[in-house]
This record gives sequence, C-alpha cells and structure tokens, in this order.
Amino acid sequence: MSSLLGLDGTQLLKPVVALAGWTFVQETWMYATRIPAIYKYNVSFDEDKVKHDKYTKIPLKVQRMADNYNNLHEQPQVFYVIAVVLTLLGDHNDFTYRLAWSYTGMRIVHSLWHNLVNEPNTRFALFSISSVMLLGLTARAASLLFWA
Repeated sequence: MSSLLGLDGTQLLKPVVALAGWTFVQETWMYATRIPAIYKYNVSFDEDKVKHDKYTKIPLKVQRMADNYNNLHEQPQVFYVIAVVLTLLGDHNDFTYRLAWSYTGMRIVHSLWHNLVNEPNTRFALFSISSVMLLGLTARAASLLFWA
C-alpha cells in the first residue's frame, strides 16, 4: 500500500483499524443482547426510571456487554493516538509493530473474557498486561520524539 509515508509507513495503523473494527463487533454484540433484555424484563423507557430499571432488571451478564463496550472507549483511545504518533514519527521497528498487534489482541481477549467469563482476577491480569504493552508503545514514542 503506497502512501505519503512510504510503502510501509502505515503498518502501525493496521492494529488501530482492527481494534476500531472490534469495537463495532462489541457494539453489535451489546445491542444483540441488550435490546431483547430490555423487552424481556420490561425496562421502562421513562427517563426517570430507565437508568434504575436497566441496573436492577437486566441481568449482569447482559450489562457486562455495555460495560465492555464503554471500556473500549477509554484506554484504547490512548493507543490510537500513540499509534498515529509512531506512524508520523516514521517508526518502522518490527518490535513496535508486534507490540501494537499484541495490544490489539490483548484488548480483544480482555473483551471476550469480560463478556463470557468475567472472573475478575484474570480480567485484571489481562488489562494489566495490555496496559504494560501500551506503556511500552508510549515509551517508544517518547524516546523517538524527545531523545532521537
């Protein structure tokens, strides 16, 4: 793929697009479970009751889908920015590329664990591992920007 950044200049954007795509998979999964639950458990659409009903009537397993969808709009935003910064800095390091894909993979594994199992210790470990990966990418960007 040719670009202004050169032939390989956009490689770090692939895991960004993959994680953004996963976010839409998660959104679809959330609505596929939440909408039927809203009707099954008679959640009120009255603005004074909907939030209360959502948390008291809908099972936690269904609520987790929305929680995870929200999670994908938190820390991954930092990943998106750092990946773009690394791309703009021209980082073609294979380790950086692998770390970006590993972060994306770990966030997907975290989502699946959160949605399907939700055992908190393992979920926290998965999140922590992805955080260390993101820290590594951020440190790489800082080293290229400030000390290169």
